[in-house]
Amino acid sequence: MKIVLEQTLQTRKALYLILKNTPKEMLLKIPEGFNNNIYWNIAHIVATQQGLMYGLSGVQTKMSKELITKFKKGTAPDGTASDKEIEAVKKLIFSTVEDAIKDYETGTFSEFKEYTTSANVTLHSIDEAISFNLYHEGLHLGSVLALLRALKR
Repeated sequence: MKIVLEQTLQTRKALYLILKNTPKEMLLKIPEGFNNNIYWNIAHIVATQQGLMYGLSGVQTKMSKELITKFKKGTAPDGTASDKEIEAVKKLIFSTVEDAIKDYETGTFSEFKEYTTSANVTLHSIDEAISFNLYHEGLHLGSVLALLRALKR
């Protein structure tokens, strides 16, 4: 599973560069035909990873409850993001995966609550959650790239 977490870091590198190099107004803009924005997608993948790995394992998350609540499944962009919040998400992009690698290696995720995702995939273990998370992040990376293209037209 460590290799899947390392692959997740590669996805996160691409998302980080987009977050770092895109003006704030573009990060928060919802183009016509879309229902979310670049920033929401990026923060959402971090919040989802925390929920899938830490939440379902009954382990304290590495992301604040406020950010998880703002970006978890079922939320939508509210059009706000302070510079401080964006900077926090930039740091969490890497630290949450690096922490997950360490926590996985030390056996922190010893318990796991079975969960069926909105994609109708039932997760029975931390390994399945890690694998599904990479799939989820790939979907949202695709959304971010589509949003970028739409905004540049």
